[in-house]
Amino acid sequence: MNAAPVYLDYAATTPVDAEVAQAMSECLTAAGDFGNPSSMHAYGLAAAARIERARAQVAALVGARPQELLFTSGATESNNLAILGGARANADRGRHIITARTEHKSVLDPCRHLEKKEGFSVTRLAPGPGGRIDPAQLAAALRADTILVSIMCANNETGIVEDVAAIGALCRDRGIAFHCDCAQAAGKMSLALHELAIDFASFTAHKLYGPKGIGALYVRSGARGLLQPLNFGGGQERALRPGTLATHQIVGFGVACALAARLLPDESARLAALSERLWQGLAALPGTHLNGAGAPRVPGIVNVSFEGVEGESLVAGLTELAVSTGAACSSDSADPSYVLRALGRDVRLAESSLRFSVGRQTRDGDVDLAVGAVRRELARLRALSPAADAPVDLAARPGGTLISGEAGGPGEATWVRFYLLVVGDTVTDARYRAFACPHTTDVAAWLCGQLPGRARSALIPGTPAEWAAARDIPVQKLGRLLVVEDALRDCLANWT
Repeated sequence: MNAAPVYLDYAATTPVDAEVAQAMSECLTAAGDFGNPSSMHAYGLAAAARIERARAQVAALVGARPQELLFTSGATESNNLAILGGARANADRGRHIITARTEHKSVLDPCRHLEKKEGFSVTRLAPGPGGRIDPAQLAAALRADTILVSIMCANNETGIVEDVAAIGALCRDRGIAFHCDCAQAAGKMSLALHELAIDFASFTAHKLYGPKGIGALYVRSGARGLLQPLNFGGGQERALRPGTLATHQIVGFGVACALAARLLPDESARLAALSERLWQGLAALPGTHLNGAGAPRVPGIVNVSFEGVEGESLVAGLTELAVSTGAACSSDSADPSYVLRALGRDVRLAESSLRFSVGRQTRDGDVDLAVGAVRRELARLRALSPAADAPVDLAARPGGTLISGEAGGPGEATWVRFYLLVVGDTVTDARYRAFACPHTTDVAAWLCGQLPGRARSALIPGTPAEWAAARDIPVQKLGRLLVVEDALRDCLANWT
């Protein structure tokens, strides 16, 4: 049995700590605190007490008062409540919102909804050359009708930490509500919300070794009037987030925050050292770029772009690692990370980026293994690319002729080149080079096994749709297989 891959995707989610799981289990069965915390009998009061203890634990981690925190299903709901609820509550004062192009989708999408469906105006700031939002740029974008600013604390892809103190001060001076997505910051860096001019802040448990499905929204004392609920049906959570509270998840969130607070000083330094070890190993490889190098970054996240390789193929080759890529390659149209594009990376570099994120279980050996695996795959994929122009391993045959054909090209999402050894009117051997996704590369390799013995008049064995069926290729990738077909047609054009 193959060993499990080394997990380097802690920014996506973290495993639940054993102590957290134990505390959660104490709130599920008849032997524990399972009661409805809204009930006034002993079972409900015991559950309510557990919830308030957890609220204090979360508040202590982020530097807030317990009564300023309300529980939600996670940072996505918290972001939606802050943005939609904040905009609607203040629409009589203005309808202008400012955010950044590098925000999480759970911030950008509600802003887009307000813009498209409810008549709000949204300004999306681009980061400066160093990767951060310039407070001076934000100040210049403020208008008389600006009612809400939403800028995250630490970016989920690059780890870049924004100057939220300066941004908050600008907003506070003008009476503008300031929301900050702190999902990637909590538990990784010191937070003291009571010292910052932040009105709303979002958190989630599963980024800090708590359960999925639970988070919190910080609502500054005095800012309750700047927010209206999205849901109705009860008075829970200051009537801003009604519904029966999930005691077990909230208790797990609280214990996770208490653990994070206790471990923070040492763990933050350890994660920073691991991140630096990882980057120094990758920096020694040619054609690597650290995204966010010019800005302060939260410990634990290292986002790197690699020249000359296709991102999905790079990830597919790193079988011993569990990492995230900035490219969304599930569709035929390339969809590179919008965050990296906003930082100025071109499409190819944005697509060939990996986000490594280390955590409590990561050790030096894991980092060294990752560097070695990346080194191996970069060498393999770059040698396979048509850009390498390396000689092909085709045995010479008496009277044989080498024919090549290609489609796509440098800078395109797919670039395929075939080399055919022909004797007379028949292919005797075939090779390929490709800068392409794993599915496209698979089809090209498979075709090289189908081509020998084929005559010029019947060179192309079937259609891209038939190839996709034979190799179990997703229909979304069919467009890329057309490039493979075009490369074979180019071989025919060059077969004279």
